[in-house]
Amino acid sequence: MIYIFIGSRLFWKKIKPSSDLTRTRRVNILDCESFRFMANSKYFYYMDLIRYEVVFRSNLYSNTVKKGMFGVLASQKIIYKKPLKMFKPFNITLRLEGSDDKWVYHRQIFEQNGQICAIGFTKAGFWKNKKAQNMEEILNNSDPEYKTRTPSMEVLIMFENDYETLKTSN
Repeated sequence: MIYIFIGSRLFWKKIKPSSDLTRTRRVNILDCESFRFMANSKYFYYMDLIRYEVVFRSNLYSNTVKKGMFGVLASQKIIYKKPLKMFKPFNITLRLEGSDDKWVYHRQIFEQNGQICAIGFTKAGFWKNKKAQNMEEILNNSDPEYKTRTPSMEVLIMFENDYETLKTSN
């Protein structure tokens, strides 16, 4: 995380929070389970890293973290298709699916050898004083050219029953 913060703030060019970001990573031995494939938990780790890179490399940082807001992850889901192989490079691409007044929705695509291996979805936002902040306002302040995008029904349906699940779980 420190590497991403320093690189983003000092060495890498600024980006818009709404732009797609692709990073090439390599599956190292510490990422893997005993079968030479990346462990499922590591997908979430790489999803977090690329989201924070967008925050640090864009004006989101000065419009949120520097103003006392902190990022929260409301929900995260992943669909696995094919395992990522040890020592092989892979790409992870972060795409902004859309936002509403409280949340921003991302799609994160893992590719190796030109094939999609997994797709992750996240619902995230910023909080201050125990209250969710207006995500559309934050995005517009961070990128004046940003045009509000409503998330697809596919993504909204994926997250719609999260709170009901929490309420009914024992």
